[in-house]
Amino acid sequence: MKKILKSAIISSIMALTASTAFAAEKVAIGVPSWTGAQAIANLIAVVVTDRIGGQVDMVPGSNAVIFQAMDQGKGDIDVHPDVWLPNQESFTNKYVKGKRTVSLSKNHYIGNQGFCVSKAFAKANKITDIADLGRPDVAKKMDSDGNGKGEMWIGAPGWASANVNEVKVRDYQLLNFIEPIRVDESAKTARIKDAIAKGEGYAFYCYEPHAIWSQFDVVMLSEPKHDPKKYKMVQPSDSPDWYKESFVASKDALKQVQVAYSNSLKKRSPAIAEFLANMKLDASDVSGFAYEIAGKGRDPQEVAKEWVKKNSKRVDSWLGL
Repeated sequence: MKKILKSAIISSIMALTASTAFAAEKVAIGVPSWTGAQAIANLIAVVVTDRIGGQVDMVPGSNAVIFQAMDQGKGDIDVHPDVWLPNQESFTNKYVKGKRTVSLSKNHYIGNQGFCVSKAFAKANKITDIADLGRPDVAKKMDSDGNGKGEMWIGAPGWASANVNEVKVRDYQLLNFIEPIRVDESAKTARIKDAIAKGEGYAFYCYEPHAIWSQFDVVMLSEPKHDPKKYKMVQPSDSPDWYKESFVASKDALKQVQVAYSNSLKKRSPAIAEFLANMKLDASDVSGFAYEIAGKGRDPQEVAKEWVKKNSKRVDSWLGL
């Protein structure tokens, strides 16, 4: 009887110790507005809760808010799940290279970005290049509000890429024909669907990976080849005169996309920090997540749980198992 009681006490102590250790592993994940970032944020959350046994808070926020919170290191926000470089280079230069309060994951996936129209609209109007959007006949067919300019979605409020695209519209000499629009991505997606259904013209910032390639029949327009001499981007966080100081007249280089996390996490939740450092996805993974969430309307957490179950060996490698 004494042996049984002693064994039960030891088991209880071990369970309590394990529970306390898991409870110590806690992370607050920043959730930007684009679908790919939301998908990765939920994937990180599932791995932390289901495989590490930690606790997660999901905190919506813009790039600036997330990086500032990671810099402070108080645990308000610990992770940015989808950092596009060089789009967000002003933040990484400040906090990763400068203040050294934030780290980037060891691995990255490749992203590409540009401007798209539907294939049907491109074919009907012989549109292949970004310069074609400056043709009066094309701009007229993209003008839904009658102000004399065709609308083009350049990104959502708070996106670094939207700032780049606003400068591009100017430096591609399209401002007399094109009106840059910033609204949430969900509104953009609805507008694409409506424009295709009505046979109207609509241009929009597009990037890979993304659900858009599975949702609609669209094509990315060609741009002048990337030229560092014609690509000087100053973000608002760097200067109040960023728009005047910037000059962007060539295509973006291919993007390096990584996870960023607060260095304070290494002491507060070392297992989570190690997992984030080793995490590795590719563009097809993120496109698949985005399509399941945005294209099929599935719950992000459900999609993440399903993926982790199917890719347990990959997740094991991130966790050093």
